[in-house]
Amino acid sequence: MTEDYHLVHSDSFHIITESSCDIITTAIKRYTTSRLFVEDCSKLNPAFKGKFFIPHRLDHSADPKNRGLLQNVTLKTLTADCPRWPQMDSLVEKYSIVVDEHGATITGQTVWGAIRGLETFSQLLVHTGRGEWALNFVKVDDFPRFGHRGLLIDSARHFLPMDSIIATLDAMEMNKMNVLHWHIVDDQSFPFESKSYPDLAKKGAFEPISHVYTEADVTKVLEEARNRGIRVLSEFDTPGHTLSWGKSQKDILTECYGQDGKPNGVWGELLKFNFVCTMLILSLISLGPINPTHDAVYPFLQKLFAEIAQRFPDQYLHLGGDEVNFDCWASNPEIKQFMTAHRMGTDYGHLETYYIQKLMDIVAGLNKSYIVWQEVFDNNGTLKEDTVVHVWLPWGANAGDSWKAEMEKVVGRGFHAILSSPWYVDIISYGHDWTRYYEVEPMAFNATEEAKKLVLGGEACLWGEYINGANVIGRAW
Repeated sequence: MTEDYHLVHSDSFHIITESSCDIITTAIKRYTTSRLFVEDCSKLNPAFKGKFFIPHRLDHSADPKNRGLLQNVTLKTLTADCPRWPQMDSLVEKYSIVVDEHGATITGQTVWGAIRGLETFSQLLVHTGRGEWALNFVKVDDFPRFGHRGLLIDSARHFLPMDSIIATLDAMEMNKMNVLHWHIVDDQSFPFESKSYPDLAKKGAFEPISHVYTEADVTKVLEEARNRGIRVLSEFDTPGHTLSWGKSQKDILTECYGQDGKPNGVWGELLKFNFVCTMLILSLISLGPINPTHDAVYPFLQKLFAEIAQRFPDQYLHLGGDEVNFDCWASNPEIKQFMTAHRMGTDYGHLETYYIQKLMDIVAGLNKSYIVWQEVFDNNGTLKEDTVVHVWLPWGANAGDSWKAEMEKVVGRGFHAILSSPWYVDIISYGHDWTRYYEVEPMAFNATEEAKKLVLGGEACLWGEYINGANVIGRAW
């Protein structure tokens, strides 16, 4: 960058392109109307409140570094492709920017690179007052270090309104993040409206009309994400985190037993100190994770995941697999008999592996790839070679450097890895959280350079226990 600059007037500046791809034309409209020349954050999105810092007004009248008025920028791509969806293996985001005495050009290797370059261009403009902006001469050659740069949102603990999700996509684009990991259902609620099993949402959502994501809602999120070069990675976590599923699918969850050999025991023992609480959720506490021994489970999963695979176009599905309550499984006589019959002993990690492998076979049959939380890997199951392991333990402030050993194990066994452990942004601590997040070096673990190539990237996690539409933007950004 040099001290020479062009002046830009917001009312007479244009983005020129020869591309007819809707990703480019939509981006041009978005940036022209609400991104390039912004003083009030609410113009970007109503969810962003407050104002940007406005630099001190400059006097350009006799400045020799003022190289004249710039009236347009040319936006072009090196390939003519107009992809229907961004995918891990095709989301090429390399771009260049040149601003000199001849004008300004943004060149993307693909359409995805072009819109990343457009975002950087918008950040190079400096407001000087009176509807006038300055743009320094500059040459930028940029590409991402990691192909997977994600943010996890949780719409199950608290329902997230659609405008909050779209605002999140806006902020992701500004920060060049390219994966929205949508943890859409969990124990607390099932807000995804399924055509195959409509009762999952009718009985499992907090409210079956206002607190569900319809087919039109999901389509809108997918389209808004695509326009910003963001993949939508859906997660339907099983076999744990499925209590909301059991409100409509009574035959798929495990019945928990107590030491007296009667149902309701495991969770009842945990809650017996609070009689009122126990009575309020008695309909739930008798049930634990999905029961892998029930014949009805797998046809149900086949039909549901066939719909999920059709609704979410990304090559990957996140299958979950974390925090499975082995105590409930171990309390159930039917499951204990199954373990004995299949020579699994008393290691319920084997039962989880049995279940996950069946689910992987279902998903593979749908021509999808999969990501699992690290417990699936830690339980020493036989995983397919294309499995992606999502490392999250230990998490947040407790993470320290412990995640490094896990990453070393994962890539050492030849699996691709995604890291989240150090980036739990829903955890509030005293002082400056963000400095700790930026100090993390995801490659700072012992492995060969070849093995480290298996690291796809990372995700910041915004779990929803204390997050809803009122604070999701403020907490994340």
